[in-house]
Amino acid sequence: MIQRKAAEVYPFLESYIARKEEQIAEIEQIIERYQKKRLMEERSYQAMSSLRRMFTGKKPDHHAAVEYIHYVKRPMVQIRELRADVEKARAIMAGSNPSDLITISDDLQKEML
Repeated sequence: MIQRKAAEVYPFLESYIARKEEQIAEIEQIIERYQKKRLMEERSYQAMSSLRRMFTGKKPDHHAAVEYIHYVKRPMVQIRELRADVEKARAIMAGSNPSDLITISDDLQKEML
């Protein structure tokens, strides 16, 4: 933990928050694209005739579950972590005056450098 003047840290925190929110938006887009793709695949499979479905294999359920974990569940955990970081940064900005000394975590310090 490092002490710094709040006025020195404010510009960095604003850009840090913007960067993290941008990352969140990108991850949400990836999740949305995956879900649209899965929905389209499911619709096309359901639209096939029963004879064609016999010859066309459907992904086993465990494959679909692994894909869901990879493309949805893990990114959602990542989004929660990013939002927690953003909230910490906003709390620092809201809870201090420009002349105050604030304590910065090592992670934020590394980002600043």
